[in-house]
Amino acid sequence: TSWGVSPRLIGALIMTHSDDTGLVLPPKVAPTQIVIIPILKKNGPREEVLAFTEKVRETLAVHYRVEVDARENVKPGSKYYEWERKGVPLRMEIGPRDMEKGAAFCARRIGGGKFSLSIDDDLVANVQEVFDTMHEEMYAAAAARLEDRTYRVETYQEMLDKLGDGGFFLVPWKADNENEDKIKDDCKATIRCYPMEYQAEAEGKTCFYSGEPATHMAIFARAY
Repeated sequence: TSWGVSPRLIGALIMTHSDDTGLVLPPKVAPTQIVIIPILKKNGPREEVLAFTEKVRETLAVHYRVEVDARENVKPGSKYYEWERKGVPLRMEIGPRDMEKGAAFCARRIGGGKFSLSIDDDLVANVQEVFDTMHEEMYAAAAARLEDRTYRVETYQEMLDKLGDGGFFLVPWKADNENEDKIKDDCKATIRCYPMEYQAEAEGKTCFYSGEPATHMAIFARAY
């Protein structure tokens, strides 16, 4: 097995976390981790807001990959949607009122209520806390989806009955290349892996396909 990074890994990342709006990327791997959007009012303190935004960018850019979207020909709502589709984990909005408060109004790509972050000496630490929490929540959600879509079956027919709905099938299995080929030809399911944490369960069980003593616990699934 090769553990080299390939387009398949990128595809798995996208399929695991993304939603109907677009990409959802873990903070550690997102090309842009933070986007700052200055809210420029027609008769407001434009230059002051831009200068404050640049100060925030400079502070964060030492530690994170940051973009500022100061385009004046695009409305804020359109900018929000565009960066959401790109999967940027954290959006920071800075308008005249935020500048006066010394804060930024923030939104996480994975949802939850908007919140304010103070622009002070704790800014970097507070952003890191937001990212750490996002990472934990995304991992937990992905793990829960995997568990929910992994089915334990004892017979080949049980797998066939459920296979049309997708998912992964944890089965007792006697290693046999010919039988594996027969299963692939019959239903297009193949062995994805032998999960280490379940191998002890194979002892005393019979293979779900051949009925012979099992040698492994295997995960079968269709490849897409």
